Amino acid sequence: MSIEVKNISKRYGEQKALDNISFSIEKGEIVGFLGPNGAGKSTMMKILTSYLPASEGEAFVNGFNVDKEVRQVQKSVGYLSEQNPLYLDMFVKEYLLFNAGIYNIPKAEVDKVIASTGLTPEAHKKIGELSKGYKQRVGLATALLHDPEVLILDEPTTGFDPNQLIGIRQLLKNMGKDSKNGKASKTVLLSTHIMQEVEAICDRVIIINKGKIVLDAKLSDLKKDQQQIIEVEFDYRVEEVALQNLPKIDKVDNPVGFVYHLYFKTDEDMRAKVFDFAHDNGLKILQLHQKSRTLEKLFSELTSNLT
Repeated sequence: MSIEVKNISKRYGEQKALDNISFSIEKGEIVGFLGPNGAGKSTMMKILTSYLPASEGEAFVNGFNVDKEVRQVQKSVGYLSEQNPLYLDMFVKEYLLFNAGIYNIPKAEVDKVIASTGLTPEAHKKIGELSKGYKQRVGLATALLHDPEVLILDEPTTGFDPNQLIGIRQLLKNMGKDSKNGKASKTVLLSTHIMQEVEAICDRVIIINKGKIVLDAKLSDLKKDQQQIIEVEFDYRVEEVALQNLPKIDKVDNPVGFVYHLYFKTDEDMRAKVFDFAHDNGLKILQLHQKSRTLEKLFSELTSNLT
């Protein structure tokens, strides 16, 4: 097990930032760690990197106790914090060589990391001259330098433009694979507010709210369980009881006029069945849209108005 968290709580005075959190992450998993601002995400990540002690419970990274085996934990973790600390007066390559020296890493590895994070065109510049996106790349490159088994990334894509995101997404997605054999190699725990990033990169999602886990599921399972929603407008009013006869229908709503929301619990595309229904009943379809319960909507449902 790459990461194991057992009944972790963290208090700041009277405030409880984390409340009896438990989860585990296997080697090679890429897990999205989500939650609204103040939910406890950064606190949990700092505990896993041995930066902060927990108030209660225990956590392990690569089998090392984060409180008792700090040096071993920090050797095996690459960490990019939300507030990316950099020496702005240093040149990009100079800064990475400085960090490589701390880990006794060969200079050749620095060039590899610069290339893999897309920093080659900026390597000769001072960090203070870089855009926010490229500064974030420098932080990511620093986290990768010592080839850690676990990457803990707090808002790693902040400041990237759409074109930069494509390359970084692929880089992060490939982190869980060894380039030599394609098998699981690195474990990635990343926090982000961008749901599209999670859907594009992650295998699994953990959502926390007010210091508690409200969802822990594989994205593939969430997609299987997604409710298909078809919004259709007919040219004539239809009795809802008639629409209830559609196969695999779960619910029917009629929000306005001749517009109907049809909810199906199935992976099958049900638009053809709706067209068949219209034809068989002498109806014309004026408009039809297929929707789904996105991760963003699920996140909103789980983190809004929770008591």
